[in-house]
Amino acid sequence: FMLTPLSSVEMKGGFKRCLFKPADGHSEITWEVPRFDGWYNSLGQPRRGAIGAHLLRLVPAHYRDGVYQPVREPHLPNPRRLSRLLTRGPSGLPSTRNQTLLSVFFGYHITFEILDSRTPGCPPEFMNIRVPTGDPVFDPTSTGEVLLPFQRGPWDKESGQSPSNPRTQVNMVTAWIDGSSIYGPSTSWSDSLRSFSEGLLTSGSEWNMPKQGGGRNLMWSAADPSTGERGPQGLYELGNAWANENIFTAAEGIIWFRYHNYVASKLHVEHPGWSDEELFQNARKTVVATFQNIALYEWLPGYLGDRELPPYPGYQKFVDPGTSPEFQAAAIRFGITMAPPGVYMRNRACQFREVVNMDGSVSPALRLCNSFWKRQSPNVKTGQDIDDLLMGMASQIAEREDNIVVEDLRDYMHGPLRFSRTDLVAMTVQRGRDFGLGSYIEVRKALDLPSVKTFGDINPLLHSVAELYNGDISKLELFPGGLLESLDGPGPVFAAIILDQFERIRNGDRFWFENKHNGLFTDEEIQAIRNTTFSDVLIAVTSAEATDLQHDVFFWKDGDPCPQPTQLTQSMLYPCTNATKVNYFDGSKAGFGIFIVVLFLFPVVSFLVACMVAYLRKYRYRKFQRRKAGPKTEEPTVGITASEWQGHKKALHPVSVEVDEKRGLHVFDRSGSSLRYLFLGNQDYLDVHLSSDRHRKALLLKVPKEYDLVLLFDDESKRAAFVKRLQPVVTDIGQEIRVKEMREKQLLKEALTKEQRAQIVETFIRHAFSKVLEIEKCDAGDMSGVSHQKAREVLRCELTASEFADALCLKADSLFVESMFTLADKDGNGYLSFQEFLDVMVIFMKGSSEEKSKLMFSMNDIGGTGFLSKDEFARMLRSFIEISNGALSKSQAEDGIKAMMNAAGFEDREKISWEDFHFLLQDHEKELQFAQLNVKGWTKFFSKKILSDLYQRVSFICPANRLENKKPSLVIQVTNSAGAVGDNCFQPYNALFISFFYLNPVRQKIQHFKRFIENYRRHIVCYMIISGITAGVTLERCYYYGLQALSTGIPETSMVGIIVSRGSAAAISFLETFLNRYIPFDAAIDFHRHMAMAAIILSVFHSLGHVVNIYIFSISDLNILACLFPKVLANNGSEFPLKWSFWFFQTVPGMTGILLLFTFSFMYVFASHYFRRISFRGFWITHYLYVVVYTLTIIHGSFALLQEPRFYIYLIPPALLFLLDKLISLSRKKVEIPVVKAELLPSGVTHLKFKRPQGFMYRSGQWVRIACLMLGTDEYHPFTLTSAPHEETLSLHIRAVGPWTTCLSLGPILRYPKLYLDGPFGEGHQEWIDFEVSVLVGGGIGVTPFASILKDLVFKSSIKSKIQCKKVYFIWVTRTQRQFEWVSDIIREVEEMDTQELVSVHTYITQVAEKFDLRTTMLYVCERHFQKVWNRSLFTGLRSVTHFGRPPFVSFFSSLQEVHPEVGKIGVFSCGPPGLTKNVEKACQQMNKRDQAHFMHHYENF
Repeated sequence: FMLTPLSSVEMKGGFKRCLFKPADGHSEITWEVPRFDGWYNSLGQPRRGAIGAHLLRLVPAHYRDGVYQPVREPHLPNPRRLSRLLTRGPSGLPSTRNQTLLSVFFGYHITFEILDSRTPGCPPEFMNIRVPTGDPVFDPTSTGEVLLPFQRGPWDKESGQSPSNPRTQVNMVTAWIDGSSIYGPSTSWSDSLRSFSEGLLTSGSEWNMPKQGGGRNLMWSAADPSTGERGPQGLYELGNAWANENIFTAAEGIIWFRYHNYVASKLHVEHPGWSDEELFQNARKTVVATFQNIALYEWLPGYLGDRELPPYPGYQKFVDPGTSPEFQAAAIRFGITMAPPGVYMRNRACQFREVVNMDGSVSPALRLCNSFWKRQSPNVKTGQDIDDLLMGMASQIAEREDNIVVEDLRDYMHGPLRFSRTDLVAMTVQRGRDFGLGSYIEVRKALDLPSVKTFGDINPLLHSVAELYNGDISKLELFPGGLLESLDGPGPVFAAIILDQFERIRNGDRFWFENKHNGLFTDEEIQAIRNTTFSDVLIAVTSAEATDLQHDVFFWKDGDPCPQPTQLTQSMLYPCTNATKVNYFDGSKAGFGIFIVVLFLFPVVSFLVACMVAYLRKYRYRKFQRRKAGPKTEEPTVGITASEWQGHKKALHPVSVEVDEKRGLHVFDRSGSSLRYLFLGNQDYLDVHLSSDRHRKALLLKVPKEYDLVLLFDDESKRAAFVKRLQPVVTDIGQEIRVKEMREKQLLKEALTKEQRAQIVETFIRHAFSKVLEIEKCDAGDMSGVSHQKAREVLRCELTASEFADALCLKADSLFVESMFTLADKDGNGYLSFQEFLDVMVIFMKGSSEEKSKLMFSMNDIGGTGFLSKDEFARMLRSFIEISNGALSKSQAEDGIKAMMNAAGFEDREKISWEDFHFLLQDHEKELQFAQLNVKGWTKFFSKKILSDLYQRVSFICPANRLENKKPSLVIQVTNSAGAVGDNCFQPYNALFISFFYLNPVRQKIQHFKRFIENYRRHIVCYMIISGITAGVTLERCYYYGLQALSTGIPETSMVGIIVSRGSAAAISFLETFLNRYIPFDAAIDFHRHMAMAAIILSVFHSLGHVVNIYIFSISDLNILACLFPKVLANNGSEFPLKWSFWFFQTVPGMTGILLLFTFSFMYVFASHYFRRISFRGFWITHYLYVVVYTLTIIHGSFALLQEPRFYIYLIPPALLFLLDKLISLSRKKVEIPVVKAELLPSGVTHLKFKRPQGFMYRSGQWVRIACLMLGTDEYHPFTLTSAPHEETLSLHIRAVGPWTTCLSLGPILRYPKLYLDGPFGEGHQEWIDFEVSVLVGGGIGVTPFASILKDLVFKSSIKSKIQCKKVYFIWVTRTQRQFEWVSDIIREVEEMDTQELVSVHTYITQVAEKFDLRTTMLYVCERHFQKVWNRSLFTGLRSVTHFGRPPFVSFFSSLQEVHPEVGKIGVFSCGPPGLTKNVEKACQQMNKRDQAHFMHHYENF
């Protein structure tokens, strides 16, 4: 269409305007509409001039390393010092050519149109400017530590790789003059500005003002350095992101906003049938063409001093319009020298307004330094205010075109919130270094300008600048050099750069308005556009008439309307506000700290919940037991009720006290059970102390030779009643009561408590042993913690019968104690004095076998006749059998007594002498020789060295075929401290063997290490693989983020650790293939535990890293965070980071991370050994949270904020294995298996025998998980199979220790339950078959895997199966053989089937003191005699040997090395409580230090 001039066309407001109209009556968009982002302007090079295009260098880059490192101090001057020397000077010097402020700020606007490299680059790189010490503006206190923040600009990430490819900066807007500063640099930006009605841009509160305060983060919204205001509210939404930098650039943007709507409105009036898009695009191309014309043909010649561009040659497609860094960072910056300190405002009547300052005062003009990023200005609020501002700028003369910059830009330019003011000149110098600009001399040469040799050739007045460069003009930078040569306008270098830039933009633009081949305009339309001036535009869009503005608004000449009152100076204006600092974390410290504490309390909360669950489980279990046991009837309370005080740190114990007719005082608990009996008749007087304060409730009864009785009564009347009851007892025997009153605190202090009495008795025994064994008193202990008065009581102390029994770990009414106490109590006073106790100990500890046997004889010679009758001998045997604590049944005890009576010769006599008794013990003289009386805790009184020096007694296992020609078997032999072996057993080692056996320490360590590597090579390899993967991923991420990454971030190793540990453990736990030769699948449980611990450690480190990082995020500028998280945050210049709460609660990784920590806390706490045993169901349920963990982990990793998700690399392999494991497990879990036999054994163990599923294959020693349908299908418990693989059915022996197992034990009484079965699962025990000699150690219920192994071994032997294992030693450690009588049945079955004597069984009964205790000597004699006669154990009924006490593993293993010298490896498999397996492990480690058979230990705890 054609545009023709219209005259006298009325516009809104009644003003007459000039406009172009189409020649015809309709319009369709038939031309190519230019893209907003500048792409495809050049068809041959579509990216030319587009957003993100490279800056086009005029000279090669100048970097310190030739790649990207800028040249900085000390090679170049300090930018701040250079700024002050170069640009400091007086303000108020007018432009020599009378350029107006409209020219200055139109220049700013055209700059925003074609370049933007001020946006911080990513990753953030800083070139902060050091402020010289004592700088009067930035460092008035001379700290020397002030830095002006400076961040490097954006660059192409593919550049900066080598000297041939140095860093190349990019332009963030289009290089074309295409209206991007009016409509935005993208379609979406333009759409956000449009109203989509009548082709208009969206208006704000007034029709001629743009909208304000959008939330699309398009506008750069830096903080107001004067007030600290921030955020998008109050900022105009325009096409230029930096339009709101100050009020004056915003006014320039508003002009073109109005002009577009002006053109679109007139087009709509003329063509009401046009669509919104047609109106908008027609108006857009007209506005852009007008802008192009004004910029290049009106503003540019005036700015350059009448230097004009050559005539338009037409479109040149090979011309690159790219902005040059020399233009962007130097030449175009010359305009800052023309900016004044303030700007006038006037109306049409030439009245210059006074403006209101921040404090309410008035000034003649708006201060430039206080006008940056204004949201709420009292002076510019309406459209008319903008008009007044524009008319004021048209009248105001700019500052002189020289090297001087006003302080508003040199000292008070807006900066970041951390330091709200900066130096624009120093920033420009630093930007040139950031861009790697060539020197001033190099640029002159590239522009074919005459060369200069000295600073004087450029500007002879500024010698100080030359001194900063040490007089070396080759170092002079482009921007300082350009300012030095500029007088009355840009110098030759700057002018040449500016002309070159605009000429390339014009000639290379396919959509330039003068290009007649793009179909945009006709010749007439082009001419009409050429005739339009900026004055025409201002008159069209403001309230000004033609007479109110000069024709050329970029200059003011004499005779033009409304001259300025005077040239503004800094002193005439309101002062600039000083720089302020902001701490981003202010106001967040308390909340952040509290939240971190809450995070750390997650495990504590989980622990408390677990404790509550444990308490409830215990409570329900006790309630269940009480219901199971039936109701109990409590005896009525007798006597006077009170509370016994037992110490300051102990709770009061409710009791009742009663005085009987025998002058005894009974102390009962509230159920009627006797707690204590005090005989009051053997005292001359009773000391009774009464409290005189605190309601007079306390009473202390002193008890000689025992601990005192302290009672607290409910009231004084009850106390008086008790004293009254004591009176008749004392009066009858002529005693008296000595009553003494004192304060309650003193009374309690006078009392000798039970605990203090025990300390006295302990010291008593210490010193007794020190006397007997001649030990120094320092080793016997002291009386620390006991008063001197009570210390003196030690030697006067006498033991009661109950204390003596307690010292021997026996009951007070034991026959043995009664006999021993009666024998020792020579004076018959009912107490043992120190000397009496000492006399007995001497015989026990140092006496000969004859003395000890005579002592035993005398203990039971009640009448002192020198003979033992049948009854006395039977009583003695019963006293020893009684010591076994129920290890023998009544029938077993009678059988033993009968056998010993026959051995003693009572068949033909009525009594025996001591000689007969000693003859009976002659075969066991060694045991009697080393027998002593073990006193409770006596070994803890002395150091290990003293104990080892006292005696050393061990048992060796000797090959019996050395004594007689038999198959090798095990014989227990006794050695003394010198190592002599009883019964002429072989000497273990000759001198040559000893020299080989005990290597020097270094060789022992090397040999031990080699053995360890050899035997655990598969475990080591697996751990190395897993640890290597985890460490490799960690190091790779650390290396990536530390050295290679585009931005530093948060390593994700903890996620890897979790997935590797949980996934690998779940996957390995079911594998049972030939790979077992190379991978220790049987260690899956330990492997799972270790990986879980690694996972929790990595999770803690991962979480701590997040805490630190989130703190850093909360104190970092938004532009830094936008680089790290481009998908989450956009850099809009607001700088203020998001609060810490955003990262934790408003991001998917943050929320899932918190939930994962909470879930882990519950899983790990409930998986601990303590809570797992108390509440297995709680452990089982919380462990099912792995589903939540996997789900949250996937979500946590999928929403990676820092990088593309990588977690699937580590998740998929173990997840597939885990899924396969679960599918296999589910397929076998849901098969109902009927129980064919169920019985409740006397020991409380439930024996289940159930059908073997089809295809169920397992190895002896493996375990399964079962769920009982009767008790619920979701609670599985692990149990070891006690059946052998060859058996047709499966069997379990389950001990009732908790609610589930207890309910299961009651189930078979009613009906046989049905089971769900999962398994089998492997353990280390199943490797017994891989060793020629294996040692099986079972403690308590830990014998279950060995029951299966023993049966399997004997079966394989019976069918002549070829197995590597030739000998198995089974050590059964139990408190009493009746605790697990079913094991005896299995062992008996094995003994009957074991025709080749492959199995050697040793039973250790720990409830009975070891055989070297004198108390057990007769019991040991009975056992050996019974076994000799009947070929079976008196205790177990088995052919195996029964021992007393705990097994001496070191001695046992040492003897094995001698019995099997040809065996290189011996497998040791233990299962039981941790204490047992720990002792076995220690013994194996001690034996493996020797260069003999290596003991490989596999263990499981329960």
